[in-house]
Amino acid sequence: MLEIKQHANWRDKFSLSFWRRFWSLAGPYWSSEEKWSGILLLTAIMAMNLGTVYITVLINTWTKDFYNALQEANKAAFLADLVRFAELAAAYIIQTVYMLYLQQMLQIRWRRWMTKSYLSRWLGRQSYYRMQFLDKPTDNPDQRISQDIESFIDLTLTLSIQLLNSVATLVSFIAILWELSGTLSFSVGSLGIVSIPGYMVWAAIGYSAIGTWLTMKVGNPLVKLNFNQQRYEADFRFSMVRLRENSECVALYRGEPDEQANFLSRFTSVVNNYWKIMKRQKKVNSLTGGYNQLAVIFPILMAAPRFFAGQMQLGGLMQTASAFRSVHEALSFMVNSYTTIAGWNAIMDRLTGFTEAIDQVKTVKEHEELKRFNSPDPSFSVQSLSVFLPDKRVLLKGLDFRLEPGSSLLITGQSGSGKSTLIRTLAGIWPFAGGAIFLPDNAKTMFLPQKPYLPLGTLRTALYYPSEPKDAERRLLKILDLCYLGHLTTALDQSDNWAQSLSLGEQQRIAFARVLLQRPDYVFLDEATASLDEKMEKTLYQLIRSQLSATTVISVGHRSSLAAWHDLQLTLMGDGNWTMSVL
Repeated sequence: MLEIKQHANWRDKFSLSFWRRFWSLAGPYWSSEEKWSGILLLTAIMAMNLGTVYITVLINTWTKDFYNALQEANKAAFLADLVRFAELAAAYIIQTVYMLYLQQMLQIRWRRWMTKSYLSRWLGRQSYYRMQFLDKPTDNPDQRISQDIESFIDLTLTLSIQLLNSVATLVSFIAILWELSGTLSFSVGSLGIVSIPGYMVWAAIGYSAIGTWLTMKVGNPLVKLNFNQQRYEADFRFSMVRLRENSECVALYRGEPDEQANFLSRFTSVVNNYWKIMKRQKKVNSLTGGYNQLAVIFPILMAAPRFFAGQMQLGGLMQTASAFRSVHEALSFMVNSYTTIAGWNAIMDRLTGFTEAIDQVKTVKEHEELKRFNSPDPSFSVQSLSVFLPDKRVLLKGLDFRLEPGSSLLITGQSGSGKSTLIRTLAGIWPFAGGAIFLPDNAKTMFLPQKPYLPLGTLRTALYYPSEPKDAERRLLKILDLCYLGHLTTALDQSDNWAQSLSLGEQQRIAFARVLLQRPDYVFLDEATASLDEKMEKTLYQLIRSQLSATTVISVGHRSSLAAWHDLQLTLMGDGNWTMSVL
């Protein structure tokens, strides 16, 4: 039963649905705006590949002449054959070098296009954020875009070229081997003489078929093992990236022993799975190694009877053995490429799983109950808004309110009552909600979380994020002074990891400077002054009110001092209840 299951698994891997999934990854590039340059490069690569096969056929013919010259001690023919070999070798080298160069050119073009496409899909519709809420979240999307795409393209081109080479070699040499084999005749007692024409061809087919069957049977578990290895490696790498991003917090907690235990735990998964791969590859390599080594002597043993019977010369024997090996290698494509194919399958599973997750996010977003409408009305209004957790537990229900331009709302409530979730819903990123939100046409919004995001690069880039606003250069220095960030003016064009080099208070003041630079119509603040004292908090809110009098402000906070800077207060009571009051 196990054997039947293994073969069923292999057939599943190469079923029609599998090839449809493969084409879903590869097809878009070959129907894109870059398809003609890709087709031209691929055609040139295929032509050079066929050229190398043709040279191999010429070398096979040369083999007969060369060894016959040795057997006959014909010095002139021997030297002529050496010159001929040098010419063939030079042509072969030139073709293989340029074939690899063109393959790499196609690979980097394909990767550039596919990476742009995946980044667009991952960032579009906020899929990168919403994917975490799926029933089966996709692990390590960064690895899938950066590493898996590269590996998929590399292995797809490599395996395709190898397959083409194998097919061309098989077609070219099987006729040669049939002609060289002659007919093998032997007696089987009372049955008489049995003759097998082209017996070396049948021997190559039978030998390769047995080797392929054994390799598939032994190597089938490598597909899942390689898939798991990619995931374990990515998890281990991501855990170290997390430490780097939060190094200050870990240092303050003295959390090094716990972090090391976490690293070693994840690395143990890497090592344990790698041991399984090693053991399985040992079995596969033992099989394929013996298979390929036996193939060196097997054709000579099969052709030896005709040689010793005087039916062929040494050159004919060596040519026959060379042709046999070419046919055998072509038929052994699966045997020699099995480990590579297993890794390719694992990478394809990861990429198709990633694209399916993005498509699922798209489908979920299209069926979300919360609707956002652009309205000619300048006010911001909410109707029958309900907010849920991913497990469908209700945080808020039946919320209605209306904010005129320049007004403000403070959201308060006990910890865990859903304040941050509500403001994310109002800002348009929380997907588990129902009701309707009405925004004016072309309204510009900004969101300030408790810990601002500062991209890598210059401080100027961080201040302008997500895009440079109009007249930013003229207003920048003044705004820095207003936000008590004047000491950073000399560092504007310095590149650094600003999320680590600046204090959280400085980062929150940079977030307010962004608001003043971008001048949004609506700004959402989720405890955006939690790391500032009340005096600085008052200064920043006064700046918003004085510099952006038409901007609508919606804040989440615990401090009672915030009430002075808002017109309305929404208090979340828990269990979906709420109250609204005028301040």
